[in-house]
Amino acid sequence: MFTGIIEETGTVSSIRRTGISSVLTIDADKIFSDLKLGDSVAVNGVCLTASDIKGHSFSADVMNETFQRSSLSELKAGSHVNLERAMASGGRFGGHIVTGHVDATGTIASIEKDGNAVWYRINTVPDIMKYIVEKGSIAIDGISLTVAKLYDDGFSVSVIPHTASHTILSEKKTGNKVNLENDIIGKYVERLMGFKELKTAQSSIDIGFLAKNGYI
Repeated sequence: MFTGIIEETGTVSSIRRTGISSVLTIDADKIFSDLKLGDSVAVNGVCLTASDIKGHSFSADVMNETFQRSSLSELKAGSHVNLERAMASGGRFGGHIVTGHVDATGTIASIEKDGNAVWYRINTVPDIMKYIVEKGSIAIDGISLTVAKLYDDGFSVSVIPHTASHTILSEKKTGNKVNLENDIIGKYVERLMGFKELKTAQSSIDIGFLAKNGYI
C-alpha cells in the first residue's frame, strides 16, 4: 500500500523487452536507503516489485497487461518517473490509500497557471469518472491529489509549487497521458451495493409468489 506522497523522481536507464513483457531498470537515490529484493515500489503510480538491485539502480518485471492499462508503455531511456516505496507501518499517512493498481489513463487537456499554483485538467473515460467526486482523492501518476472541479469528460486539480517541483508533473505537457487510480473506497461501495441489489432481487421470490404461480 502507498500514500501518494512521492519520495523522489528517478530516471529510466533501460527497458528490455522479453517477449510480451519487459524489464524496467530505474536509477534513483533516496529509496535505496532500505530497499530490498522483493520490495514494492510505485513507479508513476504502478506497483512494481524490485527483482534486482545494483548500487542505486533497481529492475522490475512489467507484464503486458500493465503496459496496456498504464502509460508505462510510453517510457524510454532517460524518462523521469515518480517513485514511492510501500508505506512503513509506523509512517505518516500524508496522502490517501493508494494501491498501485492503475485503473486507466487520462489525457492532460490543459495546463494553466493560477498565481503560484498550476491547474491541470485531465480528460478520461466514463468508467473512471463515475468514481470521482469533487474534493475527493485521485492518484495521478502516483501523486495523491484533491479533485477541485468536475466535468462531463474529466476533472481538474490545482497543484502547489512543491508538488510540481518534486514530481514529474512539472515536465508534463498538454496531450500527455497520465496514470489514474481512483479512491478504492468508491469501488468497494459499488461492489457491495451490487451484491445488495442481487440479494434483494432474489428475496422477492417467496411463498406467496410460488403459490400464485402454481408451484405449491
